[in-house]
Amino acid sequence: MERRSFLLGTTTLALSQLLVGCANNKQVLNVEILQGSIPGQVVNQFSRLQPKMQLKFTPVEQLEDLFKKLQTWQKKTKTTDEGGWRRFLPFAKSQKVTKADLVTLGDYWISYAIEKKLIQPLDVTKIQQWSALPKKWQELVTRNDKGLVDSKGNVWAVPYRWGSTVIIYRRDKFQELGWTPKDWSDLWNEKLQGRISLLNQPREVIGLVLKKLGKSYNTENLDTVPNLEKELQLLNQQVKFYDSTRYLEPLIIGDTWLAVGWSNDIAPFLGRYPELATVVPDSGTALSADVWVTPASQDRQSLLYEWINFCLKGDVAKKISLLTKTNSPIPTNIAESDFQKPLRSLLVINPKVFDKSDFLLPLSQQTMAQYESFFAKMKG
Repeated sequence: MERRSFLLGTTTLALSQLLVGCANNKQVLNVEILQGSIPGQVVNQFSRLQPKMQLKFTPVEQLEDLFKKLQTWQKKTKTTDEGGWRRFLPFAKSQKVTKADLVTLGDYWISYAIEKKLIQPLDVTKIQQWSALPKKWQELVTRNDKGLVDSKGNVWAVPYRWGSTVIIYRRDKFQELGWTPKDWSDLWNEKLQGRISLLNQPREVIGLVLKKLGKSYNTENLDTVPNLEKELQLLNQQVKFYDSTRYLEPLIIGDTWLAVGWSNDIAPFLGRYPELATVVPDSGTALSADVWVTPASQDRQSLLYEWINFCLKGDVAKKISLLTKTNSPIPTNIAESDFQKPLRSLLVINPKVFDKSDFLLPLSQQTMAQYESFFAKMKG
């Protein structure tokens, strides 16, 4: 899934410039991280508590690029020939593969990473706060060797923040209409015809229609859902364009009145554009998580668990949530008033709505092809 991190914000350091400690006798933990997903204050706090460790962060803008890095490391590991014909070249240098010890990945990519053997399982006995993670989060990252959710499988990742798919709209336009959107069903209102933008993602768009119809985002056979194609066609008549990256600019200038987007994209803009408001749909939505994974064949176990456990401490999880404008998988004592007012409707989610929401779990190739076919026919 595409997801952008638009803005770091003033509370987050440029992690590309952050190297905690420089003494030669320090143990180094190399981390490839989604840009803006960990505040600099959190890193500094960790360095004070662990003076014998050296953290080296490399920020990456897209989750998809982090997945591609895992693929690149695996390929180089397999193809590097240290003892072959290159040793006879007088000036040949060793092609040492430098890969991270820990990597941010989106939960959507976990199944692919497992299936392609890009990551290795984690030792849950070394994750001190594992029992503090609600069951929904434990289930998300417990998979079998095919990447499917399986209670008897291994733990492959640890979530450290999460977001959701939401509705963002123009206050002024809806004041003129005399109502505000509350749920997915409002997207079909005839007064919004040609005023909506949707994500260019089959799972997201078909998923929100499934939610309107009382189904799950992870519905296996779309042919069994009554009226689905009709609902998709009616929704398409409302849509001005489909885009997964540039959906906020048209909303800001008033070219559209409502957009469906990701909370992590939207949060940095709400304080600067008071005409924008958000709502998490009452019938439930799609959830997404940023998780820690460790590349296959990498051995920095003691160091990486120090960092993972630190991120899951209550006070640290709270800082990550507040400073990166996201939600925490660890229950914290964050009050609604702790969030800036424009962010409250985005980040303070009713527990009943959360329970009705879904992670986008792996589907079979046949089912994925069905989603793509329905989406292509919808856009026609």
